Amino acid sequence: MIKRMHVAVNCTDLQQSLDFYRAFFGTEPIKVKDNYAKFELNDPALHFSLNVRPFEKKGVLNHLGFQVNDTEEVLAMGERLRQSGLLLIEEMNTTCCYAVQDKVWVYDPDGNAWEIFYTKEDSEFESAGEVRDMSLCCAPPSGPVAIEFGSFKKGAFK
Repeated sequence: MIKRMHVAVNCTDLQQSLDFYRAFFGTEPIKVKDNYAKFELNDPALHFSLNVRPFEKKGVLNHLGFQVNDTEEVLAMGERLRQSGLLLIEEMNTTCCYAVQDKVWVYDPDGNAWEIFYTKEDSEFESAGEVRDMSLCCAPPSGPVAIEFGSFKKGAFK
């Protein structure tokens, strides 16, 4: 069901980061914009993105996730997460990170954002709709939430 692991990191200098990751991965990115770049590796299966963002609030990690093969897999994973009490938000047909996607989001107990997503098509725009805090590229637009994990409660914060 899972196509690729997704890791999104923040960077302050896109060109410097691109030079490093081109050499590190040994390949060219498949998408480069003024404030964003994406590599899609097959071995290992990794969807890696760079987001030009300041570090002061969240550090270098932007978010994590899994890319899946189609919308049905997003919905199936969303239903499993909903049944487990973990699902935070669904975003269907949303534009973010220069792509039109269907996705679901959760936060782990330490506040790390995880997304399960399917990319429908590329977009010329980073995002569409309401302007929101882009400190996390394409992160859920909600504030802090409390999630029950078994018999103890953890707070997940944006």
